[in-house]
Amino acid sequence: MNLNELVQHIHHYSISSENNPFITQLDNDSRTVKSGSLFFCIKGFTVDGHDYVQQAVANGAVAIIAEKPIKAEVPVVIVRDTNRALAIMADVFYGQPSHSLHVISVTGTNGKTTTSHYIDHIFRYHSKKTGMIGTIHIKIDDETYPVKNTTPDQLLLQQSLHKMKNKGVEMVVMEVSSHALDLGRVRGCDIDIAIFTNLSHDHLDYHHSMEEYRNAKGLLFSSLGNTYNIEKPKVAILNEDDTASEYYKKVSSAQILTYGIEKNSDFMAKNIRYTAEGTYFDLHYEGKISPVKLKLVGKFNVYNILAAITSCYVSKIPMETILKAIGTIKGVPGRFELVNEGQPFTVIVDYAHTPDSLENILKAAKQITTNRLICIVGCGGDRDRTKRPLMGRIAVERADWTIFTSDNPRTEKVEQIIADMESEVSNNKYEVIVDREKAIFHAMKSAQKGDCIIIAGKGHETYQVIGKEIISFDDRKVAKAAIKAKLRKQN
Repeated sequence: MNLNELVQHIHHYSISSENNPFITQLDNDSRTVKSGSLFFCIKGFTVDGHDYVQQAVANGAVAIIAEKPIKAEVPVVIVRDTNRALAIMADVFYGQPSHSLHVISVTGTNGKTTTSHYIDHIFRYHSKKTGMIGTIHIKIDDETYPVKNTTPDQLLLQQSLHKMKNKGVEMVVMEVSSHALDLGRVRGCDIDIAIFTNLSHDHLDYHHSMEEYRNAKGLLFSSLGNTYNIEKPKVAILNEDDTASEYYKKVSSAQILTYGIEKNSDFMAKNIRYTAEGTYFDLHYEGKISPVKLKLVGKFNVYNILAAITSCYVSKIPMETILKAIGTIKGVPGRFELVNEGQPFTVIVDYAHTPDSLENILKAAKQITTNRLICIVGCGGDRDRTKRPLMGRIAVERADWTIFTSDNPRTEKVEQIIADMESEVSNNKYEVIVDREKAIFHAMKSAQKGDCIIIAGKGHETYQVIGKEIISFDDRKVAKAAIKAKLRKQN
């Protein structure tokens, strides 16, 4: 595709040259530019792509998209907003892949990853080729690729969807973060179903208020089509028990379906029973009642599976198939993940890193604990400080014993982060062990029969960010090593 073919889709632009080079790829990182690249100058939080034009040209860029005049030996296209231009041109360049895929998006403070994996599992059980984009990885059928963000930027998103289409993928489920929506990362993506899980305290370092945070997520629902598309109908699936759903109902033109436990909903869980083997409930929908068995525990998992059931049913998967698929779900990496080396106590690793998710995970763990509930938790550095006192208070109130430790402190001092967590604690049912590995080993060493140890905050992550350095660290591996050390000493 040549340059003129691409830029004709943009309004209000100017070109510095009549040359019309052939474009072989799009890039927004000068380090990945190759011969034939069209380079987009994107202003980021720490760097400005306009400063890397010469490097891009040296690496083979044949044209530049910029927001201001740039001296270059190749054509420079000046647009008002390079981010918007990238979204449009990437969509066009890769053949608008989302238009021929069934795209389900999931947003919310908690539950995005788990709900996405449930949906993917049900579709795969139904013998569909699937793609998944989210916190853990990008998955194209059976192949996985690493990710930096929950929702990739416009370019990587369209590239990934293009690969999925070429691989014969039929359905894509992707997590959509509030940051991604605010930064326009999903612009140009034709979304069919948008799911809202819940809204609770998080990311206020970025959004500044809960109203801003709520409104950012609202962009997903307001972007669903205004007209009814017979071939690709748009549906918003909302958690009726969360008050933010009322706002999303107002801003969305799509059809609305609800799910819930407390309030009357289109898909509702009643008569919920929690056991050590899993969760049982009666699913009420369309005047019917179906028994559901999930091999996972916790009220939050009931909400997640309700969202998955609703989206899959709307996607025309038979309910009988959905319920059979649910019975085969074993869990999601780093989400209430059991670490079992034959020890007489329970160890669970979970990604819980918000006040609401921590409280939910501790409530769920309490239901399967016969002795003490122990929580190991920290808070990330260079992030929302206002949630730290809430996290500390919830941990100490919900657990029988808590260990405050490090969790990606980044450029902040761990001691200050922990001091913030301690600021609203009203009792002394905790201790501080700054080194996360030592904290985990200490908890395992002191564990007794029937105890349950929750290691919260990192989940699937395999690193610690200390200063500017990324250090290999996996809670699950450290926990296994600590358990084995304890068992060896006992034997």
